[in-house]
Order: sequence, then C-alpha cells, then structure tokens
Amino acid sequence: MDRRQFLLRSSLLAAGTALPFKSLFANSQPSFTSLRRNVGYFTERGGTIGWLASDDALAVIDSQYPETAQHCLNSLRDKTDQPLDLLINTHHHGDHTGGNPTFKGVAEKMVGHENVPSLMKKANKESDGEGNTAYPTTTYTKSWRMDLGDETVHAKYYGAGHTSGDSVIYFEKANVVHMGDLVFNRMNPYTDRPSGASMQNWINILSTVADKYPADAIYIFGHAKPEYGITGEAKDLGVMKNYLSAVLEHAQNGIDKGKSKEEITDMKELPDFEHFLYADFWTLSDNLGVAYEELME
Repeated sequence: MDRRQFLLRSSLLAAGTALPFKSLFANSQPSFTSLRRNVGYFTERGGTIGWLASDDALAVIDSQYPETAQHCLNSLRDKTDQPLDLLINTHHHGDHTGGNPTFKGVAEKMVGHENVPSLMKKANKESDGEGNTAYPTTTYTKSWRMDLGDETVHAKYYGAGHTSGDSVIYFEKANVVHMGDLVFNRMNPYTDRPSGASMQNWINILSTVADKYPADAIYIFGHAKPEYGITGEAKDLGVMKNYLSAVLEHAQNGIDKGKSKEEITDMKELPDFEHFLYADFWTLSDNLGVAYEELME
C-alpha cells in the first residue's frame, strides 16, 4: 500500500465513511450494560460508549453514530431524567464521534483533548467536507476533571498512541477506566500514523495506565474480538502492549538484517498471537509498515 492509499484509508476511517473490522462494526442489537456504581457501557455499532447515569449526574464517553447515539440516549433516559452534563470524545475517529451531533445542544459540555478538533477538521477536509462538524468545545492539554454528583470524572493525555489525541477516562468512585481505542482487545489494532500515532509511546501508555489505577479497576475497551469482550483487567492491557512490542521487534529484527520493507511486512499473523483477530481492511502488514516507518525515522 502506497502513501496515497494509506492517507485515503486513514481519512475515511477518521471521518467515519469507511471502517476496518467490518463484521464488528456492522449493525447489531444494542447492549446496555451496568458495571459498577452507576457506570456502564453501551455497544451497538462503532466504538464502545461508556456512561454514568445517576439521579444527579449524566455523562457519556464517545458517541458512535447518530442513530446509535440516540439509542444510547433513549436507554439512559430509562435510568435518569437528569440533563446530560457531559460528552467526552476519547479521540477523533468517526466511529467514536459520529454521534456528536445527536448530543450537540443536549450536552452541557463536549470535551476532548486539544488535538481532537483539529484532527476532526483535517479528516473532514480529506473527505471533501463530508465528516462530522460537532467538535468538542472544551479541550485540555494534559489532564481535566469534573465532579458530577457523587462521582469525579478524569480525562488524561499520555502522549501520542493510537492517534495524537487519545484520552484515558477514569470514573474515580466507580473505579472504571475507559481506554477508547488504546486497547483493541485481542485484535490487530488500527494505528493512525497520519494523525500522529506512535507505536512506541503507545506501549509506554499501556504500561503507565496499568500501573496507575487500582488492581481491581474495570477497563472498557474501544473494540474487541467478540469472544474476549470489551471489558477487562490490567492484564488485558499487558496483552495489547506485548502485541505492539512484538510488532516493533519483528520490524526491528528485519531492519537489522537488512531486509526491505516489503520483506518485513509480508506476514499475515504474528507468531504467538495467532488467536488475535486479523481483518482485511487494516492488516498486520499495515501495522508492520507503520512500525518500519517509525523505526526508520
């Protein structure tokens, strides 16, 4: 795949006009699941939505698409009549922000890392202006927090990972962490290099986050191979970290041996990770190409 094809596919993904892992992003039955202390998650199509719903607080993490965002909002209304206090976007990709227009004018605050609005605008330009224009209006640089009822919500930026605008969201009292697309549970992840992704720092992020939060924290993941699920523990972050490390190690070994990029990237499954889901839209070869380019900088 040449750079032009890479940029086209990346811009389509960011705008939400095309997506990898088609079977996972296809329409499915909505699932509204409680986890702990008024916090839970919603799945239907696109990146996993997290939520907080109590008598005195209502917050949503990510928005999927307009139709599914409305389904999520309807389900939340069965739990509370509280006005929507907060929408946070974990990053700019269309399957996590496409439903923003549904919440625009409904949510008191729309929050994201400071790079998210510009990345959304860039994606819109690359897709001829057909993308989402409901950008976060409250942004932060390193960290952000808000008290909601008897819960405190934190957003933290650890540097470039999956993109250059990934937030980790923490519900402090519930002890639930939403990772956005920093974790594709047992899946070959999409690495958005044109949007500033860093595979090497992504590994550092996963190590840092796994050490930062209590041992019994529940983690919500952006995507997952179905049999593994979109929630998990710190050890699941370790699996994601080990996979990315193995991708980089394979690329570095090839470079050290003087192999060409084509030779290094000619692989369909990574040894010891055959149980991962490998899709045809974004392949292991694509990630090995990203690793090669990053290591050769």
